[in-house]
Amino acid sequence: MMRLLAGAVGALALAVSTPSSARDVGDELVIDRTRIDLALQDMVRSGRTVGASVLIWKDGEEAYFVAEGLADREEFKPFERDTLVQIFSMTKPVTGVALMQLWEQGKFRLDDPLAWYLPQFAEMYVLKGTDENGKPILEPATRHIAIRDIMRHTAGFTYGGEENFADMVWLMLEPLSPDHDLAKFAQLLADVPLLYEPGAEWRYSAAVDVQARLVEVLSSQPFDEYVRDHIFLPLGMADSGWKRDPAEIERLAAIYGATPQGTLERESEEWRLVRNFAGKPMTMGGAGIVTTIDDYMRFARMLLNEGELGGIRVLQPSTVRLMATDQLDPAVTERQWLGSKGTGGFGLDFFVRTAPPQTPEENRGAVGEFFWDGLASTLFWVDPANDMAVVFMTQKIPFDGTLHHDIRDAIYGNDYLGPGTE
Repeated sequence: MMRLLAGAVGALALAVSTPSSARDVGDELVIDRTRIDLALQDMVRSGRTVGASVLIWKDGEEAYFVAEGLADREEFKPFERDTLVQIFSMTKPVTGVALMQLWEQGKFRLDDPLAWYLPQFAEMYVLKGTDENGKPILEPATRHIAIRDIMRHTAGFTYGGEENFADMVWLMLEPLSPDHDLAKFAQLLADVPLLYEPGAEWRYSAAVDVQARLVEVLSSQPFDEYVRDHIFLPLGMADSGWKRDPAEIERLAAIYGATPQGTLERESEEWRLVRNFAGKPMTMGGAGIVTTIDDYMRFARMLLNEGELGGIRVLQPSTVRLMATDQLDPAVTERQWLGSKGTGGFGLDFFVRTAPPQTPEENRGAVGEFFWDGLASTLFWVDPANDMAVVFMTQKIPFDGTLHHDIRDAIYGNDYLGPGTE
């Protein structure tokens, strides 16, 4: 009841005195806690999600944390600071950091052919369409897949889910089955035709899972163990990992799916159990980490600090800057849905903002920010211009970009374009 009363009072105060934009107080970004509270309350009360939390780190200290709603509606468990969440594709930046640690050690060069380290990818075929009889036309790739390609989603791989011959082969082979390990995954993926020539297009794919296999080969260590030893333990991310103790499931948030009727229904236990709690072999590079908002913020803070946290260096500053620099050639005009993320391009496992928001509908943010998100509508971003990192957690499918738009509006103000812009 006190939260409801506080929200009502806050709404009145917001209507009377809160700036509509962070730029009303100059170039300095001011965190408006009332506006953030109201945004999360609206997400829950409008039925767009069951529970959510946001954590903001700015200018070297925690600026704000707030949680609303429930992590488990059926058990009436609140969404709290220590709630475990499945972050799906927010696993990808972790994998990228792991691989770039090995790059710093001279284990490979970004433009090396992938086949030098994973020989099964030496002779790849590209799907060029179908002939007059409906049979697939397959031609040898005109160039090798470079390691840079698997880090910027220009390798030509698929993720499955479409109606073409390559995806039919994917569906038949099931490379990312929980019953496979990464070695088996890579062997099977090499038998799936490429959707386009390497380097020609940006298309989201299983390329980051290939990165994970590459980490194993280069480090001679299982992928999840490598990440544990070289990222999670050094950063103090004790609640993060793929394989989980079944006792932890009490802290794990349920996932809720939107129905055609506009309601949210709890997803089956398979979403919670198969990959993380059932002891299956697969440890994906592109998904699978279970973590807390505080743990993932430690990862985000390391990136904000250009590779260092608490005296522990995970990456060199120049490496973080490289990862956060747009790697897409302007000739790469086919970019699937990447443009829906904002005005920018793609670095090494991150979206990179290269220009201020162009329309009121575009998510607020500052040039130079880099980020990624996850299937269950989770999000994090690093904003060097404002010395800020943000982690937003929820568990709603399908992916709901309106939640990201609204949390960014709440943090930046709905007119914010970035420092020094009008």
